Amino acid sequence: MAALLTAMLILLSLMPAVHAAEYDPDHPEILSEGHLNAAAAILIEANSGRVIFEKNADTPMHPASTTKIMTVYLALTMMDPNTVVTVSENAVNVAEDESTAKLAAGEEMRLIDLMYAAVLLSGNDAATAIAEGVSGSVDAFCSEMNQLAWALGCKNTHFVNANGLTDERHYSTARDLAIITRVAMQDPTFRQIVGTTRYTLPKDNIYRSREIQTGVKFILPAEKESGTYYEYSTGVKTGTTSAAGRCFVGSATKDGVTLIAVVLGCTTDKARYTDTIKLMEYGFTQYTSTSIAEIYAMKPKVIEVQGFALDDPEVGRLQLNLRPVDKNVHDLVVTSSDQVEYWVQNFNSITVTEYTRSFRAPVAAGEVMGTLTYYPPEGGSAVVYELLASRPVAAREQLAPTIDQIIENAENDKNPFPRMTFEIVFIHFILPAIAIYLLVKLINFLRRHIHHRRKVKTHKPISRYYR
Repeated sequence: MAALLTAMLILLSLMPAVHAAEYDPDHPEILSEGHLNAAAAILIEANSGRVIFEKNADTPMHPASTTKIMTVYLALTMMDPNTVVTVSENAVNVAEDESTAKLAAGEEMRLIDLMYAAVLLSGNDAATAIAEGVSGSVDAFCSEMNQLAWALGCKNTHFVNANGLTDERHYSTARDLAIITRVAMQDPTFRQIVGTTRYTLPKDNIYRSREIQTGVKFILPAEKESGTYYEYSTGVKTGTTSAAGRCFVGSATKDGVTLIAVVLGCTTDKARYTDTIKLMEYGFTQYTSTSIAEIYAMKPKVIEVQGFALDDPEVGRLQLNLRPVDKNVHDLVVTSSDQVEYWVQNFNSITVTEYTRSFRAPVAAGEVMGTLTYYPPEGGSAVVYELLASRPVAAREQLAPTIDQIIENAENDKNPFPRMTFEIVFIHFILPAIAIYLLVKLINFLRRHIHHRRKVKTHKPISRYYR
């Protein structure tokens, strides 16, 4: 298997690249497989896991020390990082050409310190010590590694050691390593470890405290001139063996967008970093970070207010502004640049609007008119916003009050008996009395007229035979 993987790596590196123009750093949005030195690569958006770019992403490869990503993450999920581990003789038994943290047999170290040594120094001895300290043996720990990989959907990955030494049964793919890293980077302790450039190993029962530095040039500002440092970098881990070539799993964050790139089988140390930078630059041209408030502002809701003053400049049209109920809420939206317009046009399909006030003037600026609730398409907690009036809307003068206003005024009137005024007396007493008087007169007149008609004498017709 090892020979097969090595032969596959050589063939991939020798395959003629698809003809493409030379890479132009001024146009990072133009990227093809031929622009990469890596035999296999992938770029994903960390929040959703969506694939942005790939090259031979499912080809099984030797992962080398990128294996330690799984080693450290699995240990964090299984044991308290402050647990003290005793380094075994087996752990320090490393070959001369292996990367080592120079641990000593019998050395008592916290698990967290072994993790830093495994990542920053890529110490094979530290990785083995982690495996033995967590599961009792490397074999038992690798069984846990494989179970977790399978559970994450990594179908083309198999581990037989915790450090990444070449073995015919030890392999992974660019896609699987991206999946593992994406999950691992959600752990704050893991993110802190892989993003650290310097760390002090505390004094233990054998050594005094000592400072260690990362070998990942991607996150070292001192390597800026060499072209391997990336200003938006946040980690993660390199890997190198003669069979695997130069490998790297990197992460970077820019303007709220986080990307993860994997390059395997690079031919030089610099190439693995320059390939990663090309991928990152390409990804940041394809994805953008925005928020629900920003998307809403592109097409805000406008309502028609009734009963507005005749001199209202907007003729009753009122735009509603958005304000989150919880100011600390996370409403970040990371999406492809060409999907922003889709979000704007389909905003109502992911939100629910409820109005809590009638659309009748007067309306005060900043008054809450209702709520808007955002439901993330990919799950997560709903986010609630208030819909606020962007400006005041005055009511029309001499406008008859609404039923609601009459009821409200009546309920707020402290005196249930109104004050007696001429208008009240005239309307409520005199006017009804006059109306009743006239009605009585009318009825009497009609009665007399009908009675008079009934008393008129009628003459019998005279017949010509009457004498």
